[in-house]
Amino acid sequence: MQGVRQNSALLQKMQYSKQTHSSVSSVECYVCGKGIHDGHSITAKTLQNGVVLFCDVHYPLQ
Repeated sequence: MQGVRQNSALLQKMQYSKQTHSSVSSVECYVCGKGIHDGHSITAKTLQNGVVLFCDVHYPLQ
């Protein structure tokens, strides 16, 4: 067949399986225990023994 253009397509069904594991804990200052529920902002700081959270009052002191 001259002059007839044929379109071909390849259809493929792909499935992705991604499992995410997470944990949630309260966000509180390491020093005073206050958090965002008390009206404070919380900042994370990485120290030698891990990640520590500080409120806006105690972060400048560390």
